[in-house]
Amino acid sequence: MSTTDKASTETSPEPSPADPAEAAAGSQLSTAPVEDSGPVGIGVIGWARWFWRQLTSMRVALILLFLLSLGAIPGSLVPQTNVDALKVVEWKREHSSYVGVAEALQLFDVYSSVWFSAIYLLLFVSLIGCIVPRSWQFVGQLRGRPPGAPKRLDRLPAHTTWRTDKTPDEVLSYARTLLAGKRFRTEAGSGTVAAEKGYLREAGNLIFHVALIVMLVAFAWGQYFKSEGGKLVLRGSGFSNTLTQYDDFKPGTLFHPDDLPPFSFTLDRFDATYEMSGPQRGTPRDFKAYVTLSEGAHGTPQKREIQVNKPLEIDGSKVYLLGHGYAPIISVTDSTGKVVYKDAVPVLPQDGNLTSTGAVKVTDGYKDKDGKPEQLGFTAVFVPTFAGEGHGTMFSQFPALLNPQLMLNAWHGSLGVDSGLPQNVYRLETSKMEMFKDESGQQLIKKLAPGETMDLPNGAGTVKFEGIERWATFSVTQQPGSGLALAGAIAAIAGLAGSLFIQRRRIWVRAVAGKDGVTVVEMAGLGRSESAKLPEELADLAATLHQQAPSVSDPVEETPEGERG
Repeated sequence: MSTTDKASTETSPEPSPADPAEAAAGSQLSTAPVEDSGPVGIGVIGWARWFWRQLTSMRVALILLFLLSLGAIPGSLVPQTNVDALKVVEWKREHSSYVGVAEALQLFDVYSSVWFSAIYLLLFVSLIGCIVPRSWQFVGQLRGRPPGAPKRLDRLPAHTTWRTDKTPDEVLSYARTLLAGKRFRTEAGSGTVAAEKGYLREAGNLIFHVALIVMLVAFAWGQYFKSEGGKLVLRGSGFSNTLTQYDDFKPGTLFHPDDLPPFSFTLDRFDATYEMSGPQRGTPRDFKAYVTLSEGAHGTPQKREIQVNKPLEIDGSKVYLLGHGYAPIISVTDSTGKVVYKDAVPVLPQDGNLTSTGAVKVTDGYKDKDGKPEQLGFTAVFVPTFAGEGHGTMFSQFPALLNPQLMLNAWHGSLGVDSGLPQNVYRLETSKMEMFKDESGQQLIKKLAPGETMDLPNGAGTVKFEGIERWATFSVTQQPGSGLALAGAIAAIAGLAGSLFIQRRRIWVRAVAGKDGVTVVEMAGLGRSESAKLPEELADLAATLHQQAPSVSDPVEETPEGERG
């Protein structure tokens, strides 16, 4: 192809819609709905139609997505009733002036509030109303054929032409074979071949929107039917998956206790290893819980292991290992020497070296020297590795049991457990208690090693540090819809990639005999958006077709002899 043949690809302005053929050539390259500038029709029906088209527009869908993410912020900043009712009570006490506004806006139940549900449902309806008509339109495009060629191919963005001595039928036959081999859908016309490619662009767009709906459904399913509970289990103790066994439980709105799968397990052993030396001394290396699991009401016991990030999966539920710690074994005797309390008391870690705090509560069985029933309470600080006398305060130097020490101070009176109000089991309520004092009149505080005893003043009894037990915390979660959400996310990414990287385009080839009998070949392309790939693709196709229908030279016009210089 020579320069005079315009063999190189040209880029021209978009075709003018004045020509119906050109307008049809560029139509239906997208399934996006046409935006309305105002109500269609008269009265209520017209306004309803306009509102529906606005609701199902992409602009409104994006606004609703933004509002949904914005509405989730209060759910993260303000404690939620279905997550932690105690924190809600505490928040109300600390922010009493804002309680009325927060309750009016349903900030303590954001995800089940009227306004959050309205945004969620509007987004759901918007996506469905957008997808359904576009899907039918896309099906129609798949069943249709490429539109005929415009009259003026040279007005399209990419265009090339040349002259060949091949007949028009031969050129069109070559062109149709070539385009079909490149996976174009072709349609023969009168002196033309129309071809189209890139349908997966709109398919990717629709897949992306359908995937958004799938993720919304999965999110709603998970939020309404989920359950998540935590349980601290002492070594040698067990857990049964019933509602009363949990230390804390966060159900979904439509969760029912019968949805909990029946299983139980016993914590047989817990192993923890740490880096013993070097700059990473004390860094955890491995945590592992060994349990005996029984599935169902009468399941056969089986030995299983649970590690961090390797949960135990049981009938749709996952049991995660969250944390671990120590439980000093404490015994308390009254003035007569009778053991009124003996138990392993879990204490909560406060730092990476497992410096831990807790409370010992003797609620029943103790009587003072006068025989009057009384309750005892002890605040406890436990360190698995004490630095030694004169080498620091009660802060652990290493998380393993190298030099365990327990420091206790003692109180007597009423623990307040009979008031009916919930209490933190790891904190001592001393508002109705009096401290035990030593001989100097100071608060009774003593540091104990395993096996040592603290005597209470005036023969009130003794407290002994019997030994140390271990505990581990487990989280049992049931999150329906997580697999569906993952599938939706993968489909959304695949659909978005298709809609971004696949270009919908059309190619036309026209071959007609000129006045001198030589065939004039025209090729032009049109894409949904401007892209450098379309001219390149057209140039490659034209070069391949040119090999089968090579160009011929233009006739040289003879100059009259009298006009020669």
